Amino acid sequence: MREEQKRALEQFLAGRAGASAVRIDEAHLLSGGAIQENWSLTATVTGGRYDGILECVLRSDAPSGVAVSHGRAQEFALLQVAFRAGVTVPEPLWSGDASVFGREFFVMRRARGTASGHRLMKELNLGGDRELLVERLGEELARLHAIRPPVEGLSFLRVPTLSPALQGVEDFRRFLDGHHTAFPALEWGLRWLERHAPETPERVLTHRDFRTGNYLVDEVGLTAVLDWEFAAWSDPLEDLGWFCARCWRFGQFDKEAGGMGSREALFRGYARVSGRQPTREAVFYWEVHAHVRWAVIALQQGERHVSGQEPSLELALTAHVVPELEMEILNMTGGGHA
Repeated sequence: MREEQKRALEQFLAGRAGASAVRIDEAHLLSGGAIQENWSLTATVTGGRYDGILECVLRSDAPSGVAVSHGRAQEFALLQVAFRAGVTVPEPLWSGDASVFGREFFVMRRARGTASGHRLMKELNLGGDRELLVERLGEELARLHAIRPPVEGLSFLRVPTLSPALQGVEDFRRFLDGHHTAFPALEWGLRWLERHAPETPERVLTHRDFRTGNYLVDEVGLTAVLDWEFAAWSDPLEDLGWFCARCWRFGQFDKEAGGMGSREALFRGYARVSGRQPTREAVFYWEVHAHVRWAVIALQQGERHVSGQEPSLELALTAHVVPELEMEILNMTGGGHA
């Protein structure tokens, strides 16, 4: 962080916190974040409601981004709505524009813990009892899915004219039709999704990237749900399917809920809060959907590298997951026999 950015942020924080002064004592860039940058800040606040030590995270646009992700002002609005609904998210504090930091950003309280999926697979002391953690995650989704349109502050979210399932098919097909390379297995998956598309009687607010790696845990359990840049009005089962999809289990394929625990625990927590019992059969559609969607995203990420838009080894390697996803799609849908 440049010195002039730091000084501008101190003035911004003082104004928003109603403080006589703010001094940023520590600022470092957190790992991860191909689409956004996350800065950990420790600040001394003098006067006002936040007097004392304030530990927070500044989340800004990265130098490059993904067109389908929300901007930081929009993500801040989503965080505010989720926070008010009782979802365990970092407390949203203030949002700011490029005049302060050079890019749009917002500030939230810092939550404890780790989000690293690979660490969680190895360090079994993290997250506490894993079945209880997965139940808790089901409860969090149920609280989120209690939010239904319209909601003040979320007018930027598109309400699909088609069912969420068919809207997804249309979006994926539009990308594949315009891509320079054919992917027959993905086209097969799209056709399967189209033929088996469920109705969605009522759209709810969905996270759309709810998976291991996008929530924080400490030694006791869940501390925060992160990364709301893909949230949308959709079918509630889309989040459950994304979380249970084989591609997001980090190799722990027998632990069907995010590689962390049982599907039954996830559904149990969800039903306890929502009063609705998900079924394996209904969620299965959205697991297939998750694999097709992740394959399309991986192709888009790879294209950012290949096109020269953003040369990046990480982006280039992301595209290499597509053949594995194609195989899983064929296995799930019966190959040529569906």
